[in-house]
Amino acid sequence: MATTPIIISIVALLLPLFKSSSSTTLPPKNDRDLQIATEEMQKANYFTFVMLLNMSPLDSEFLENITFLMPNDRMLSKTVIPENEVYTFLQRHSIPSPLIFEHLQYIPTGSILPSSLPEYMMGVANGGDRRSFVLNNVRIISPNICTTGSIRCHGIDGVLSPVSNVSLHTCSDDADSVAPPPSLVTSPPPLPPPADPFLTPLVDDFMVPAPQPSDSSSGCSQFSGDGNLIEVILSTILVPLVIGVSI
Repeated sequence: MATTPIIISIVALLLPLFKSSSSTTLPPKNDRDLQIATEEMQKANYFTFVMLLNMSPLDSEFLENITFLMPNDRMLSKTVIPENEVYTFLQRHSIPSPLIFEHLQYIPTGSILPSSLPEYMMGVANGGDRRSFVLNNVRIISPNICTTGSIRCHGIDGVLSPVSNVSLHTCSDDADSVAPPPSLVTSPPPLPPPADPFLTPLVDDFMVPAPQPSDSSSGCSQFSGDGNLIEVILSTILVPLVIGVSI
């Protein structure tokens, strides 16, 4: 019977521990993924980049879909980053989508990748192997460092320039400055008169006016929507056929 008070005492001591452990909430998924990613970065000796991640408050939306492009410690030691620009630096050195290197290899040369920093674009030069994939002025030299969690990261051989020389142009931007080719707005030369007067009505029926430039405000269309291009093609094909048959 003496053992009963001892057992009760042990249960009474352990009960608060069970309550505290059950009430402890797990960290959010993004925090766990970031912890996994930083551990992988440290194993690959990207300690300075991890320090930048710890310096900046990273919201869950930013970490939800992300691929980091990490300069190594030697390159970052030569770079001055003011404390209030760390988050901008991380945005510029990330892609808003989780991409392993095998995904990047499908992107052809001349493509444009957006960064997490609004309006900052990265031009792609893809040489076809693991040592010749270039984004703007940097090359990926250590692919697939972060692969365990949802965050992806790759090592690069430099720091992305704060000013990108890549921009997006729309067709309407140049609509007022680019004139349509002269061949599309001038009248075609008149057809020579047929040798047989009987064919004169047929030739007159197939003559069509010159195609007119479009009135569209976008500046992207070279013909109006009345079918002029189709008529020109038909007249070019049918008139010689009719003349040849009659001869």
